[in-house]
Amino acid sequence: MIKLSKGGAYLLNGVDIIEDGVDVCKEVASKVGREVSVEEAKKNTIAYGILEKHNTSGNMEKLKIKFDKMTSHDITFVGIIQTARASGLEKFPIPYVLTNCHNSLCAVGGTINEDDHMFGLTAAKKYGGIYVPPHQAVIHQFAREELAEAGKMILGSDSHTRYGALGTMAMGEGGPELVKQLLNRTYDINMPGVVAIYMTGEPAKGVGPQDVALAIIGEVFANGYVKNKVMEFVGPGVSSLSADFRIGVDVMTTETTCLSSIWRTDDRIKEFYDIHGRSQSYAELNPGDVAYYDGVVYVDLSKIKPMIAMPFHPSNTYTIDEVNANLKDILADVEKKALVSLDGQVDYSLQNKIRDGKLYVDQGIIAGCAGGGFENICAAADILKGRSIGADEFTLSVYPASTPIYVELARNGRLADLMATGAIVKTAFCGPCFGAGDTPANNAFSIRHSTRNFPNREGSKLQNGQIASVALMDARSIAATAANKGYLTSATDLDVEFSGPTYHFDSSIYANRVFDSKGVADPNQEIQFGPNIKDWPEMVALPENLVIKVVSEIHDPVTTTDELIPSGETSSYRSNPLGLAEFALSRKDPAYVGKAKEVQKAEKAREAGECMGEALPELRDIMHTIKESFDVSKENTGVGSTIFAVKPGDGSAREQAASCQKVLGGWANIANEYATKRYRSNLINWGMLPFIIDKGDLPFANDDYIFIPNVQDAITKKATSFKAYVVNKGMKEFELKMDELTDDERQIILDGCLINYYKSHH
Repeated sequence: MIKLSKGGAYLLNGVDIIEDGVDVCKEVASKVGREVSVEEAKKNTIAYGILEKHNTSGNMEKLKIKFDKMTSHDITFVGIIQTARASGLEKFPIPYVLTNCHNSLCAVGGTINEDDHMFGLTAAKKYGGIYVPPHQAVIHQFAREELAEAGKMILGSDSHTRYGALGTMAMGEGGPELVKQLLNRTYDINMPGVVAIYMTGEPAKGVGPQDVALAIIGEVFANGYVKNKVMEFVGPGVSSLSADFRIGVDVMTTETTCLSSIWRTDDRIKEFYDIHGRSQSYAELNPGDVAYYDGVVYVDLSKIKPMIAMPFHPSNTYTIDEVNANLKDILADVEKKALVSLDGQVDYSLQNKIRDGKLYVDQGIIAGCAGGGFENICAAADILKGRSIGADEFTLSVYPASTPIYVELARNGRLADLMATGAIVKTAFCGPCFGAGDTPANNAFSIRHSTRNFPNREGSKLQNGQIASVALMDARSIAATAANKGYLTSATDLDVEFSGPTYHFDSSIYANRVFDSKGVADPNQEIQFGPNIKDWPEMVALPENLVIKVVSEIHDPVTTTDELIPSGETSSYRSNPLGLAEFALSRKDPAYVGKAKEVQKAEKAREAGECMGEALPELRDIMHTIKESFDVSKENTGVGSTIFAVKPGDGSAREQAASCQKVLGGWANIANEYATKRYRSNLINWGMLPFIIDKGDLPFANDDYIFIPNVQDAITKKATSFKAYVVNKGMKEFELKMDELTDDERQIILDGCLINYYKSHH
């Protein structure tokens, strides 16, 4: 199904691949009639052309990107706007959409959710933005329908900001990166590598976009093949896919840890823009006649089979046929891997899901930016038409990604077909994806066409002894399983005639309900604040020296942002930095918050000019030990906390994964590597040091104190190596490292956070 090249490769005329080899240049020249260097051919990728048009640095190795548009949802936009306001925001300089798809339910927190929505509406009026009310659309579907343009770039504060199928390079980042754009600054990165996703053939009947996406993720996640690179979808197979199908694959590219994505465009994408009344936004995009890629992922669409990503990661992939044929062994392997993810906090077994030799599923969900597309739901309706999901444990919920899709399903009869089976069709809401809706029962097994299946992301609370499992599948096989009353079934096992109805987009739905300032700001508009919306606490500049206590040590292969700051009901406090911080690592390391706050007492005393030892008595011996070798005092040495994790930051772009540590006194993270560029950027923008340490036995352990002398000077001088000492282990010396920082990133860390940076320099 999927094959990876061992090195780079040329793509000729969008069709022929020539991989690197001894005589590759001669072979290319023989086919195109001239010699083409790697450097020249790299400029012929679609990605290079778009990045070049948006780069303001004049140096294509060191990019400074200005985006065309931005989008956020109601977990992130309050914090972004609050940060920008504190930094001097007067008007949104580019179109900025504020959607309300994550906290549309007010079951928790009283008026909190609606207060944030009203903040968003009044901010859109004051600063000249666009406000999408709750239940109208999930963030990414609205962006596809109303924002995307071929050849343009969009920045979103959600990790699944991916509109490459429509010819738009989009990136999901933490809120501070959007703040920079609001303040007319730039997105600064090195030129990323570009990997070709070379498609051939066409999918078999019953195979959907999630099947293709999971097949790719399963091959490239663990080996980092596309990490922080751009995935460029090319090859003749692209033409066999509808726009909706491409969109369904594209949104899942985030789970590969790539930076962004872009696809070649054709008449099917033109048709998408035509349907949505935006024909002028289409442009044909293709790589040049001779383009060079840093790698190639070969995807034979005809060989893709219905897939399933078993708990607890989208890369834990199998074909559904494999699972059914090797059920006990695969479930045992999932249970074994879960011992690491769950730290043995709960008993976890899937063996009781085997009934008569088959896997019984408790819940099915088709939802959100990945599953809630028109074609996915229509295909599910075709499979289920005239059938019943049964009256046992199994339930099925369907969330169309936007109200226009919902209305079209009602008009063409698919809504009635689905509901007649026992399925429930709900409004546009991201809740199931992050634990704010349709949380399964304890020990239940849920199959979902959504984006992620991390531990507890579905809403269970490990600290309360709860655990549920999510596996990712395509809507078609979820519907087939539902038609089989909960027994895991591949869509290709059923003989179904897919009707493929034409989609009609009703633009009046948004025209009647979405507030669009058309870019006109109203400075006289007062922003409406609820009592839970709080300003960011004051943060100090990086001191000359640092003493940091290790307050959490995590040895999972990957630590997700959902583990660093859980979603679900905790996100009701997203607009209250200190309130939200109380939940940091609560499902992974419940002791973290208390330990971090205890250490923070010393730093607060220092900042107040008081004795740190009185605030934190255990610090006295630590400081005395350091003073035997170094000149330290409360005037030149700060105190805080750090965590160690092997590979933190996979998953969501939410900045709170870093900011919650910061407001609890966190000064650093120490990791073997960072899972994503966006998490490392979040640490930097909140003034935290993104240290790395070589793999192997750690020189420190949880609860140890680490002293880092002259850290301020080292950052100023662009150091990549830092001497550090484990104070309570005889001042044992070891090395911390740090990858490259831009000049702005370095100054942000020195100033203590992005807010301080703008106050000091602008």
